[in-house]
Parts: sequence; C-alpha cells; structure tokens
Amino acid sequence: MGDAAEDEALRYLQRQGLRLVARNYRTPGRGGGEIDLIMQGPDGTTVFVEVRKRASTRHGGAAASVGGIKQRRIVFAARHYLMRLKELPPCRFDVVVVEPNGMQWLQAAFDAS
Repeated sequence: MGDAAEDEALRYLQRQGLRLVARNYRTPGRGGGEIDLIMQGPDGTTVFVEVRKRASTRHGGAAASVGGIKQRRIVFAARHYLMRLKELPPCRFDVVVVEPNGMQWLQAAFDAS
C-alpha cells in the first residue's frame, strides 16, 4: 500500500515539473531517518517529500501523522543527504497525503528548525 502511494505521489510530482533525485533515502545505522522522495524543482530547489497514506480521515488523517518525531527524523536524513553535496541548494520539506477523498500536496509543510 505504501509503495503504491509513493508511486502515485511520484507521478503527480513529476507532472508538476519536479525531477526525481532519490527514492527511499535512508541514513545508515539504527534510529536514523528515511526520506520517501527527494525531488528537484524547476528552480533548483531540493524538495524532501514525505508520502503518507491513510484509509480514513479519522484522527486527523494522513497529514496529522507527520508529527514532531517524524519531522525530526526526516530533517536528520535530509542533513545527512546534504552533507554529501559541494554546495547547499535551497531546500524545503513537503508532504503528499493520499486519502480516500484524493491526494493533496502540502508544500513547505514544515521546516528544519
């Protein structure tokens, strides 16, 4: 179910002009983080994307499931990814939610602070 949601989100983002850089990027070791999709926007912005799918909108739905702990793990993984680059690009953290009523792309859903 999660892979299908990521596939759907990837196709959607590509139709919006973003280019896939990496998929399921993981930091080494236990307790690290994972980023579902790392995309590049037409303006060169690196976009770290968390994809969440929920069968129901109860309990706040998919967007509400990206809480503080999950955000910190994504930011940790993003920092790990960025350390490999010679120059730091502009970045943002997006969330794509897939729910029974459709898909929603939340741009700049949270920040690294």
